[in-house]
Amino acid sequence: MSDTEISEVIITGPTEDQVVEFTRGLVTARLAACGQTVTQIRSIYRWEGDVQDEPEARVALHTRTSLVPSIVDYAKDHHPYDVPCIIALPVIAANPAYVQWVLDATDAPA
Repeated sequence: MSDTEISEVIITGPTEDQVVEFTRGLVTARLAACGQTVTQIRSIYRWEGDVQDEPEARVALHTRTSLVPSIVDYAKDHHPYDVPCIIALPVIAANPAYVQWVLDATDAPA
């Protein structure tokens, strides 16, 4: 296996519509090549001392690894959560043509 220059970034949000709009903004800004959404997940987590059990939506974004900090910055202005789940996983192997497409569909960071 070899490392690529891309990552899958998992982000959750409160509703499908919010996650789709957030994803559209990232793709439009060329911070992500694409995003596949899962319209309903169930999240159980501790927040402010209480255990929460809430429906959410989730997106898996494909982007340049070097753009992950820009996605985190974008979330500060466009995500409704105080502490959004943003987890980047390196893609260690992939179809070379797909990797090239992700690189072509995103901008290199400034």
